[in-house]
Amino acid sequence: MAKIDRYLEYLVANEGSDLHLFAKQPPYVRIHGSISAIESTPLTSEAVLEILKEIVPQKNYDELLQEWDTDCAYEIPGLARFRVNGFKDRDGFGTVLRQIPQIIPTFDELRLPEVLRDFCQMSKGLVVITGPTGSGKSTTLAAMIDFINETRNEHIITIEDPIEFVHKSKKSIINQREVHRDTQSFTRALRATLREDPDIILLGEIRDLETMETALECAETGHLVFATLHTNSAVATIDRIIDKFPADKQNQIRTMLADTLQGVVAQTLCKKLSGGRIAAFEVLKVTNAVSAMIRESKTHMLNSVIQTSRKIGMQSFSDELVHLATSRIISVREAYIKAIDKVDIETRLKQANIALTFKEDDKIVARQRRTATEQQKIEAAEETLKLNPDDVKAMNAMAWVMSTSTYDELRDAKVAVAMASRACALTNNKDPYSLSILGVAYAEDKSFRRAIDSTQKAIKLYIEQGDKESAGNIKTRLELFQQKKPFRDE
Repeated sequence: MAKIDRYLEYLVANEGSDLHLFAKQPPYVRIHGSISAIESTPLTSEAVLEILKEIVPQKNYDELLQEWDTDCAYEIPGLARFRVNGFKDRDGFGTVLRQIPQIIPTFDELRLPEVLRDFCQMSKGLVVITGPTGSGKSTTLAAMIDFINETRNEHIITIEDPIEFVHKSKKSIINQREVHRDTQSFTRALRATLREDPDIILLGEIRDLETMETALECAETGHLVFATLHTNSAVATIDRIIDKFPADKQNQIRTMLADTLQGVVAQTLCKKLSGGRIAAFEVLKVTNAVSAMIRESKTHMLNSVIQTSRKIGMQSFSDELVHLATSRIISVREAYIKAIDKVDIETRLKQANIALTFKEDDKIVARQRRTATEQQKIEAAEETLKLNPDDVKAMNAMAWVMSTSTYDELRDAKVAVAMASRACALTNNKDPYSLSILGVAYAEDKSFRRAIDSTQKAIKLYIEQGDKESAGNIKTRLELFQQKKPFRDE
């Protein structure tokens, strides 16, 4: 039994997704989206390296030592498979293992949009599944491949790094190839695939320009290609694909993409109110109108198309997140956090008569934290001045908070002016920073003529010292004082 197995058994037993082992840190697990430590004793870099040596192939271990990162898979028979990433950071070696369920989830279990079944029934073209790392792209693709495997007589070839979900041939024949174990690279395997009589190709990740171009060629020559990218939205995915190519090839790629792209599915994982996580999806289905927009470089219009095409299976993140929030599956806060277009989600939530009360709560918490921080600065300055009454730095720190705080209860113009004046006197009015602090103190005391005078002197001294950046920064304060307005450190 490998040393890491007990951590992985804990992870699986508690329905966790990821195990984190880092040098100088205790072991952590991610359960239902939240990370927590499972032991208090930190691991050493040598201990992490020893743990990895037990579970990764020798080739990957050598790669880790030479290249400082590596990817592979690890399986505990009867428990689960895990995707392994080993790496080196400033503290030493670390690793993250992600659990890959042995049983492939179904469409219904994952609550996948029905239009994804349509993508699975296609005979050719490109379907891109996109989203940030850890958003469930691999799981979605596994469910789609399994659906094809159960319903169609096809030859499916997957190219992955590493292989995550293991498929067994059912109605279809499946070959799974792992990069660096069964093939040298994604591009090499993809080109070889064309000579292996495939109907459907799953490309675990598009990492470079050559792989992208080959994937488009495969889709163009009559194969159904599924691939993943790391982008945040359906529309951004199209722009990302085109922008990968040199400017002189982009028109050609737009045409290829317009002719071959069948759909883009963007997804993100949200925390459920009942525990666990659920995926939210954005779906762009390529129609004749969408093809024309891609070809004519009008992708900025696609968001509008998505919002008005729900009848044919398209959906936006905002629509999906609002639905999940109104159905009490996720919180309103979670919907807002996961939304890409914050203005749009706010509008839609208000239209659904959902108040964004959490934003007011956040403001209260932020206010409490900042008030406490500023109060601590005042108290620290007071303690310093008890030990050294002539500490200019402490005087300026206290005067700054008492002059510029956004909270009335922390401001005290009289004390601020006294402190800042004392600091200027101790520096013989030759320190531009102290003079600038005196300026904001006078402004808080509504002595704007004096505030202007002190700030102008500070600007002049900064310029004489060659510090034009600092001089420029306080010119905005001077403009406020000339308008008889105090400065607030917001």
